[in-house]
Amino acid sequence: QVQLVESGGGLVQPGGSLRLSCAASGFTYTNYITYVLSWYRQAPGKERELVAAVFATSRSTNYADFVKGRFTASRDDVERTVWLQMNSLKPEDTAVYYCNARRIDNRDDIWGQGTQVTVSS
Repeated sequence: QVQLVESGGGLVQPGGSLRLSCAASGFTYTNYITYVLSWYRQAPGKERELVAAVFATSRSTNYADFVKGRFTASRDDVERTVWLQMNSLKPEDTAVYYCNARRIDNRDDIWGQGTQVTVSS
């Protein structure tokens, strides 16, 4: 049974930083590298939106415009872990952050349970 577990959320003041982690289990290395790993977020009353995506072989990353220059996503396929380093946090970054693993052929799509990030003074 494959599973994603996020951690690292919490309460932080505006301008602060947090580092989210997403640990995967149930994947072999060969299987894990066929997945695009992404971070999404969902604020109260809003739709879930893509924050960042990290591709395995190329290590290329895509970011939503609203986090460019502030957030950095990275992955370690040996450790089966993906991170989201969030700097210069703003109140509007408050949301539940979800980890997602989607196979490159779109035949599998796995979500974590989410971790709450609250940016407030």
